[in-house]
Amino acid sequence: MIYILDLIGTATFAITGALAAGRKRMDVFGVVVLGCVTALGGGTLRDVILGSHPVFWVGETRYLAVASLAAIATFLLARFRKPSAPVLMYADALGLAIFTIIGFQKGYQITNVYSIAIVMGVATGVVGGIIRDLLAGEIPLILRQEIYASASLCGAVLLALLVHLQLPSSLAITAAILTTLFIRLAALHWNLSLPVFLLEKESPETATSPGKAPADRDKPPR
Repeated sequence: MIYILDLIGTATFAITGALAAGRKRMDVFGVVVLGCVTALGGGTLRDVILGSHPVFWVGETRYLAVASLAAIATFLLARFRKPSAPVLMYADALGLAIFTIIGFQKGYQITNVYSIAIVMGVATGVVGGIIRDLLAGEIPLILRQEIYASASLCGAVLLALLVHLQLPSSLAITAAILTTLFIRLAALHWNLSLPVFLLEKESPETATSPGKAPADRDKPPR
């Protein structure tokens, strides 16, 4: 089950990378590169941190093949039918949910520590998207006012709790994936975001644009 989910997540994230490359009008080489780094980036960082050598796609080249084929297939199909704008976001949500669980499982198998497994789950889920957005010249989703990494965190924490309670593996994995996916899709549908941290609140009268001072700042006191 884990292996099949891993391949599905790899293909899904590769599709999001290919779609992002298409929005920036990249050629087929750029599409494949962006698709592969999106699909493999998070897992690569996870394996490097955990000291798991060789990294997963070097030890099992099927992952690289799946990512490349998914990116090329997206490139070809998009030439006949242009995907709608939300497709990238929904595909990314699915990849986030799957990779969060994959990262948690790998982290827990190696360290047997819940906190590290949770961090590895979040890293596996979000790093590929960060690399994709940076290469595409976009602000990464994790830095925007969107519920993204927090959705991954909720899924990883839930999985840790269910593993601790010794629930059947299939039930725990399914619940964690659906929870992460539901939170992310709910945030997209209802435009939910986390509270913004503001040190001070400026009134419209005192707010100024960057590099400009208020009109009466230099006036002498009366």
